[in-house]
Amino acid sequence: MSGRTTFSETLHGDVLLSFTADEVLHEEATEHHRLELIRNAVFGKVLLLDGAVQVTSADEFMYHEMMAHVPLASHPDPADVLIIGGGDCGLAEEVLKHNRVKSLTQVEIDQSVLDFSRRHFSEFNAPVFEDPRFEVRIADGAAFAAQTEDRFDVAIVDSTDPTGPGAALFAPSFYANLKRILKPGGIAVTQNGVPFLQRDEYLAAFGALATVFRHVQSYLVTVPTYFGGHMTLGWASEDVDPANVDEAVLAKRTKDISTHYYTPAHHRAAFVLPRYIQELLDEAKAR
Repeated sequence: MSGRTTFSETLHGDVLLSFTADEVLHEEATEHHRLELIRNAVFGKVLLLDGAVQVTSADEFMYHEMMAHVPLASHPDPADVLIIGGGDCGLAEEVLKHNRVKSLTQVEIDQSVLDFSRRHFSEFNAPVFEDPRFEVRIADGAAFAAQTEDRFDVAIVDSTDPTGPGAALFAPSFYANLKRILKPGGIAVTQNGVPFLQRDEYLAAFGALATVFRHVQSYLVTVPTYFGGHMTLGWASEDVDPANVDEAVLAKRTKDISTHYYTPAHHRAAFVLPRYIQELLDEAKAR
């Protein structure tokens, strides 16, 4: 379809983010999601699931680079990596830039989202599907974490927000299972939204993480389409404190990786939180 119309993100209720659609590329109700893909003059292709923006072709690198390179550069040997969610496969693309990664398992609940993303976002995810290290398992992420006997060095939870199918990926039981499937020295990273608009969700998620993991921190990424201020990502590990990861080591581990957002210096700086977010994190850990 062609013509100009408007699509609004409904995630935050009283606050709407609207995109002018120069073209509506696709609309579909899958088994798990309502899927919409539009083309916008500023952000390129914009994918919405259930009325919430998931990825845009213009700024996806910001989110995906920080989700991938922060834990992978921090780990001395991230041989086996797990992604839960991440159906657009932009995160998988960043993970597979690391030659130290020997296997990448991606667990996605909805095959149609993967198929759709392969068709429409090949400009950034095409290499993923040709990489022999990449394996997809179509399954519920929470159920996979509860049942699998596999173990991982790094687990990255690229989930939707805590509504609908994504709600289970913020539960204390899921975090306990995430800890179970990490190898010694393992690192988990989670998507935790925009705390200015999602205060209660932030407190609940980090409160639950802090009951399970010894080292729990937030770090920041700025993504234009995730509006409302800083977006937070969660760090969880039994063994690795992000404050102890040396910048020179990060630089050595990422020297051959092409990035547009991530740098070793910014990696370290991302853990320095504005006061209002630090206070939320302290409150969550005290619960």
